[in-house]
Amino acid sequence: MTERIVVAGAGLAGLRATERLRELGFDGDIVVVGAEQGMAYHRPALTKQLLTGAMSRADTLLADPLDIDADWRFGTPVVQVDPARRVVHLPGDEELGYDGLIIATGLEPRRLAGAPHAHPRVVVVRTLADTLALQRALAATKGPIAVIGEGFIGCEVAASLRELERDVILVGRERVLLGNVLGAEIGGWLTELHAARGVRLALGTTVWRWRQDADGLGIELDDGRAFDVGAAVVAVGSVPAVSWLRGAALPLDDGVLCGPTCHVLGSDTIVAAGDVARWPNLRFGPGPQRVEHWLNAVEMGRAAAENLLAGPRDAAPFTPVPRYWSEQHGVRIQIAGTPMRGTDTVLLESPVPAGRPVTGFVRGGRLVGVIGLDSPAAVQHWTAEVGEQHPGPRAAREENIDAPSPADRPRRRGGAHRERGHRERSGVVAGS
Repeated sequence: MTERIVVAGAGLAGLRATERLRELGFDGDIVVVGAEQGMAYHRPALTKQLLTGAMSRADTLLADPLDIDADWRFGTPVVQVDPARRVVHLPGDEELGYDGLIIATGLEPRRLAGAPHAHPRVVVVRTLADTLALQRALAATKGPIAVIGEGFIGCEVAASLRELERDVILVGRERVLLGNVLGAEIGGWLTELHAARGVRLALGTTVWRWRQDADGLGIELDDGRAFDVGAAVVAVGSVPAVSWLRGAALPLDDGVLCGPTCHVLGSDTIVAAGDVARWPNLRFGPGPQRVEHWLNAVEMGRAAAENLLAGPRDAAPFTPVPRYWSEQHGVRIQIAGTPMRGTDTVLLESPVPAGRPVTGFVRGGRLVGVIGLDSPAAVQHWTAEVGEQHPGPRAAREENIDAPSPADRPRRRGGAHRERGHRERSGVVAGS
């Protein structure tokens, strides 16, 4: 019988996992099930180029489903999974059996208590549809835009709205933007940058009450300030999309709990990847973590596919050096490693003459992370140093795509010839 791997989630992690399965020669059925209506897209553009109009919807798409050998089931959320029977449940009482399952359902936006989320001009920004809804809200009003939340999404949306010359009020609980990610010093610099670029900051406060009328919205803050606004963006964080896993006897704790190889704890036939997965990155210690960033979804999607085919015994631990970035007011902020584990900072010179230095974060005499501002060469150089100082465990196996596989898990076939052919067809999409 033909084997089947089901990929739950058609976003970036699911896409890269599907590509990797075919690269490695798996020639069974692959069914990709996703709640959104179309192919995976460049999610970082939602708060930047797509919002400002610098990029079209077509520009954001990461692949053509016709170019990837899989059954793509868009607009079809997974309802439930039964690991004992190896079955996922889909809408309409449909059951879909699997030999291997990749969980890549990502995140869903956190809702703000008391916010009128049903109002057409109160939006979140998590999906392509969300950004299009925000664009409609902007077109419907000339009034100020309230951005609730001082994290990456809130800061990026505020910067993009200022690029569109809109009046912006950024409301946040903390007094320093992204201080919990960048540290007090760099976070303070970012806060000053937003203020200098015209963002009205209402920090160290929260929304106490919302007002709605026929002409617009109003927010009242717990520090006594009040603003009339034309629209509001709620950006108060996200939560792992795991409601469909309730009752499946899988370990859930701020995501799907996995071992070092991306295998869901207690299962040989289920792996998880991307924002929804929580696993121990043994390069930095045994504690499980989630990484909600673009490059991690790419790398973990591929690693999960590899390890699903290899099986737990022969799988390699997934041990990346985390890297992510943000662009605000024309400044690129690049982050690598785990800076917030640092207990001290040091200025690190760029390897490029006249290049800007970066801030290094040190713990126990070792470099644990770096943050750079428009310093790509220096960040790349010192990211490699972080990796060398935290080598992580050796892989459990050497990559061998023709190795025999036990009968109780999905098998790869076709060898190197299949992998080369797929890489030629995938082109730049496979490496973006």
